[in-house]
Amino acid sequence: VQLQASGGGLVQAGGSLRFSCAASERTFSTYGMGWFRQAPGKEREFVAAINWLGGSTYYADSVKGRFTISRDNANDTVYLQMNSLKPEDTAVYYCAAGSTGMVPSLYNYWGQGTQVTVSS
Repeated sequence: VQLQASGGGLVQAGGSLRFSCAASERTFSTYGMGWFRQAPGKEREFVAAINWLGGSTYYADSVKGRFTISRDNANDTVYLQMNSLKPEDTAVYYCAAGSTGMVPSLYNYWGQGTQVTVSS
């Protein structure tokens, strides 16, 4: 499975961005999907995950209430809506397929990183 992420950019604090991650295969709909991020000098950290049906979602405490993960299996795409962005959300964001866990090693497939920069 190849994952193509899009939607990053530069935004002011309090603003919003929406990520999309499109999968190359129809088997996408059978995978749990997650979003991770990595800031300079830091470990890659879990942001959000969604199960294959979209009925269960999971969030890091740091983004709960501000970010929303969703998926459209008909179009093989997972989304991350990010609202009320803070400077500490600045990082490279990655989508991943294969799990709903919080540990990067649980995921089999990764998209390319997409930069988000939140200015204060």
